Parts: sequence; structure tokens; C-alpha cells
Amino acid sequence: MMDVRAIAMGLTFALIWSSAFTSARIIVADASPLFSLALRFLISGILGVAIARVMGQSWRLTRSQWYATILFGICQNALYLGLNFYAMQTIEASVAAILASTMPLLVALASWAFLGERLRPLGILGLLAGFAGVALIMSSRISAGIDMFGVVLCGIGALALTFATLAVRGATSGGNFMMVVGLQMFVGSAVLFVAAPLFETIHINLTVPLVLAFSYTTLFPGLLATLIWFMLLNRIGPIRAATFHFLNPVFGVAIAAILLGEHLGPLDAVGVAVTTLGILAVQLSRQPQVKPA
Repeated sequence: MMDVRAIAMGLTFALIWSSAFTSARIIVADASPLFSLALRFLISGILGVAIARVMGQSWRLTRSQWYATILFGICQNALYLGLNFYAMQTIEASVAAILASTMPLLVALASWAFLGERLRPLGILGLLAGFAGVALIMSSRISAGIDMFGVVLCGIGALALTFATLAVRGATSGGNFMMVVGLQMFVGSAVLFVAAPLFETIHINLTVPLVLAFSYTTLFPGLLATLIWFMLLNRIGPIRAATFHFLNPVFGVAIAAILLGEHLGPLDAVGVAVTTLGILAVQLSRQPQVKPA
């Protein structure tokens, strides 16, 4: 069972992580996505490493921590977030949030298909429901003329984060969490500073919404949520921690509707509910079974 602190950490992470799609949508309206994200990672990295040093943390990481730092820096920051930022030039924040929320479903599917993990009947039912919910949402959006290139980019990003999540199992132990967070920001920043001039025309239209959204994204989804996630992984493990991703579709769509006025139709609402329940079922089915005393 999770303790109260772990539940509080998980809920806080889910809320902050889900809000990142709305703040990203605001940012890309006034700035080129890859360059603004690279700049965000650079600032987050400097702050993260500085805070880590004040906390007495060392950058002499274990081999597994360096592995996790580099892999997450590339897969989560450069690929997952980079592709999502780029896609949100043409697709809504709520769509990006829903597509990103398929990550725990993809992790469960890959664990069963490639790692030999057994999937209980509840998990199978959850997978079917989760993907059916996403399909329901996407069918209504496709008929409304959604940009499929943006959808594909978000899908590739979710696959990259799925790979990273599976590849860093057990690599979060050893402390120095804030240092790991800061250093992985530098990895993502370096990759995106190279990619930005290759894939976009760099521009920044300095507006109040851009400054506010950029500042929020840098400090909260960028630093705080990532730190909470690493601490949560270390506290309860990746399987239990991933349970909180079931809240991402609901939080992501709700925040986008409130702050951006994005429309939520009846099919969208049903699809979000089905996807949320599917993700919860998958994650509950993957919890270690407690043997009776």
C-alpha cells in the first residue's frame, strides 16, 4: 500500500505534469518550440544544479544514475517534450495530453510483449478500454480535421518516453535526485539547441502570456514535477508510481478547457473517462499481489 506522502506526491506530480500541455500551447503561440524548450531546459538545468549543490549533492553520480540521466535527457526532454512542443503548433493541448497519457498503457503492453511480464485479466481489459477511449477521442477529432502530422509526433514522443521508462528501471537509486534532474535538463538542452536551427525558423514574440507561461513551465513542470517523479520512483517504484498517470487525461483536458477555452464534446468526455478507467485498471493489475499472512 502507498503511504499518504506518496499519494500526495503522486497527485501533485499528475496535476503539474498535466498543466504543462496548456503552458506549452501558450509558449508556441509566440515562440519557436524547439528553441524555447532548449532555453527552458538550460535555465532549469542551471537552477537545478545550483539548488543541488546548495543541498550538498554531488555530481559524482553512480553509473546507473549517469545512464538514467543521459537516457531521460534524450528520450524524455529532447524527444518526448520536443516532439510535443513542436506538435502543439497545430494541435490542441488537450489532444497532446490525451496522447501522452497512453504512456502507461504502452509500458504495460511492452512489458507483456517484450519483458515477459504477466498481464492479469483486469490489465487486459484496461488496455482494451484505454486504447478504445483514445480511438474514440481521435475519431471525433480526425473527422473535425485535426493535423495528423502533429498526432504522429505526439505518438512518437510517447513511444520514446515508454522506452526510457522501461530502460531505467532500478537506475534511480543512490540519492542526488536534484542533481540528476538538473543534469538531464542539460542533456535535453544540448540536443534541442542543435535541432532547433535545423527544423524551425527561430523567433520570439515577447508577450506577457509567453513570459508567464515560460516561467511557470521552467520552474514547475520543468524542475518541481521532474524532482517529484524521481523521488516517487525511488519511494514506491515505477509500477506503483505510474498509477498516477491515470489522472493525466482528466487534468490535462480540464486545465486546457479552463485556461484556453478548448472545446470538450460529448464523445471527448466519454473517451477521456474510458481512457482514464483503462489506465487505472492496467496499473492496478500490475500492482504486486499481497500474499495473505
